[in-house]
Amino acid sequence: MTTSTTFASLAEQLQTGGPAAVFDQLAAALLEQKEFHKLFDARCQRKKFEMSLPLHRPTSFEDVPNERRDEFEVAYMAAAREAGQLLLDDKKLGQAWMYFHAIRETAPVKAVLDAMPLPRESNDASEELIDLAFYKLVHPVKGLQAMLKTHGTCSTITSLDQQFQNLSPEQRSECAAILVKSLHTDLLQSIEREVKQRMPFAPPASTLRELIAGREWLFADNNYHIDVSHLHSTVRFARSLTAGSPELALARDLAEYGSQLSPQFQYAGEAPFTEFYLAHIQFFKFLAGDEREAALAYFQQQLEQAPDEQDQALIAYVLVDLLARTEQLDQAVVLAEKHLLKADPDFAAAFSELCLKAGRLDVLQSSAESRGDLVTFAAALVTSGK
Repeated sequence: MTTSTTFASLAEQLQTGGPAAVFDQLAAALLEQKEFHKLFDARCQRKKFEMSLPLHRPTSFEDVPNERRDEFEVAYMAAAREAGQLLLDDKKLGQAWMYFHAIRETAPVKAVLDAMPLPRESNDASEELIDLAFYKLVHPVKGLQAMLKTHGTCSTITSLDQQFQNLSPEQRSECAAILVKSLHTDLLQSIEREVKQRMPFAPPASTLRELIAGREWLFADNNYHIDVSHLHSTVRFARSLTAGSPELALARDLAEYGSQLSPQFQYAGEAPFTEFYLAHIQFFKFLAGDEREAALAYFQQQLEQAPDEQDQALIAYVLVDLLARTEQLDQAVVLAEKHLLKADPDFAAAFSELCLKAGRLDVLQSSAESRGDLVTFAAALVTSGK
């Protein structure tokens, strides 16, 4: 239908069927022309007509009376959902996201992203995928995978560093696992090549740790086999892996490798990771359930020997985190009360959650009283009486 014909048809519809017929014909024409943004406007405009409201700003809430906002919002969300789905079906993901994001329903966009194959090269389509999935947080894991494929490790690590705090704990763990597996594969291949060059008949090793064991010559003369800054960052990200995750063994391998590098390539971290790789080995062992008591003792010794309260708090955070993530909640509560409540007033909310999870409302109640926190005390008191 040509534009001139459409205008004429709309005018005719008003004479024969009234305003409802006009809106029906308008929607049909916009659907046929794939003018989905205008269709959204038309759906909202129709609702405003039915509500006897001005039509010149069809999608605005400003001219909707407060007592009728809910009514208009239902129509607005339905129109956005329709436009978003039509744009998804038309493979215009970025435009579709605008509508689904506006109504906080991005699951349809995530489903489409999930079904898309990972791109092999950087182009407009891959950049749109990465922007939606990773930077707009629709599907960060898929976005990270696409970034690794098209932008490489360096750019991916930089981007993950910038976005990490915006991710959920589950997303952080999944993204860390992807990076750990990718870097571990690259490092393993690099070392295997060097070992085969030197020892053509050496039996194959089943793990990276086995491959480097007893082969100090791999690290002689400040030698390394992977970008050391990438290694440092990936090991740091790996602290987000969930307890029992299979990638913990790979992360430990990376830390074992890092611990044998020349000292100039072992960058220190904040307490308790000043001995960066050695501390991470203990961290990963604990989460993996391997020699857990010895690993815990490593951090407890650091806590006891820490020179100031700030370092003590940093170490206590790590200990409480490890204990909580492995369901050793009673120990976590004791440490948190002793070392974190006074050091960090903002920790009070997290401490309340920890006590609730541990079933230690008695500790929460007594600590609130000692801190003069009437609100938390009342919450603990009432909750314990349920």
